[in-house]
Amino acid sequence: MKKELVNLSNNYIANIGVSYIKLHNLHWNVVGHQFKAVHEYLESLYDALADVLDEVAEILKMDGEMPLGSLKKYLEVASIEELEDKDYSVQESLEIVLKDLEQLKAQAEAIRKLADEEDHYGLVASMEDQLGNYRKNIWFIKAMLK
Repeated sequence: MKKELVNLSNNYIANIGVSYIKLHNLHWNVVGHQFKAVHEYLESLYDALADVLDEVAEILKMDGEMPLGSLKKYLEVASIEELEDKDYSVQESLEIVLKDLEQLKAQAEAIRKLADEEDHYGLVASMEDQLGNYRKNIWFIKAMLK
């Protein structure tokens, strides 16, 4: 695996890790009329991200590469930012998640493209699955925000 693909994958892992914690923050602190539905939806998102984190890290390990595995490293390289501990409205929560999912989708697209150029079919397949999930959840969130 070329260094550029390793770096893109590790940056993606970092953003997944930060997003995972960020989704917990929103899950615990969302307030408003649709609290229960959004609270449960956010839980489903962070559960899914845990699987993504593991899958991408394992792909790197299978190729003899070292995936990032510490919060310290995640915060050094992630472009997705943490959130303050406070209450977030349903609307605000969904807008934050939408922005982050769109960023993760763009990263997955870039990784998929480079992995395809390198004939790394396992990573291509993983990113295609993730892209389908991002697309569906972006649609869900946009529908909830109407």
